[in-house]
Amino acid sequence: METKKQLHPRNKHINGYNFKELTTIYPKLNEFVFTNQYGNETIDFANPDAVKALNKSLLLTYYSISFWDIPKTNLCPPIPGRADYVHYIADLLALENKNKIPTGRNIKGLDIGVGANCIYPIIGNSEYGWQFVGTETDVPSLKACAKIVENNEKLQKDVILRIQQNRRNVLKNCILENDRFDFVICNPPFHASREEATKGSQRKLRNLGKAKDGKPVLNFSGQNNELWTEGGELAFITNMIYESVHFKKQCLWFTSLVSKKENLKPFYNHLKKAGAVDIKTIDMEQGNKISRFIAWTFLSNQQKENWAIINWD
Repeated sequence: METKKQLHPRNKHINGYNFKELTTIYPKLNEFVFTNQYGNETIDFANPDAVKALNKSLLLTYYSISFWDIPKTNLCPPIPGRADYVHYIADLLALENKNKIPTGRNIKGLDIGVGANCIYPIIGNSEYGWQFVGTETDVPSLKACAKIVENNEKLQKDVILRIQQNRRNVLKNCILENDRFDFVICNPPFHASREEATKGSQRKLRNLGKAKDGKPVLNFSGQNNELWTEGGELAFITNMIYESVHFKKQCLWFTSLVSKKENLKPFYNHLKKAGAVDIKTIDMEQGNKISRFIAWTFLSNQQKENWAIINWD
């Protein structure tokens, strides 16, 4: 299998998909696997049932869980890309730990918008033993996520879910007085309207050679709060930046995926106004897709060093 060199070196999917192994663990995936014109086994990535089956097989095979399911109306995220974000977060934390990745239950992450799929807590907990708090504004999504947690013994101990009752808030009401988080992880809704989200889904279908008019297939759709928010990711992350000021001593690194590269400049300007001490942009590549996340902290180098000593040793 050809190596996907762009993926993070620790990404379990860097060598592509081993369908023989995956279908052994999850036989239902066999229904969707076929050999393409190049002689490679694959699935139809425009088929939502196929994508869901692939994701479930990956999670069951590589991430130490025994149950995973999501409603058809929710996003079915690509596992390799989500895993990359987690691995780069681990590298970010290692900077404060003499280049050694901190592992175990002492490391706590806050997943903003955990969704129905619980992907980041599953991967972070399996790969590094981290604990998570996941927040969500959508009650049905949170219930679906809770079902995943309840049916996986390891997650029961290490994942806490919280409802964000005010959709205008990102961090407020979800970071409690005694919370300490080593990182915040976030995949924000980046479209500014339903129309924009629909066009984005149709564009993905065209790229897969599956152009359709009307309602896009479900693996590119999702709940409104997953796909779009008023003002798009520019408004969402800007709000997150200014809210983070109120919790600057309770979190080591705040991070968020940024879909549109042109938004980085205004984010940097807002972060400087907010008093961020260190700001980083971490680039990631998955196949032909280039993505990135922005990270910021309000702690000085000495404070970051003290944080690691107090919380990780």
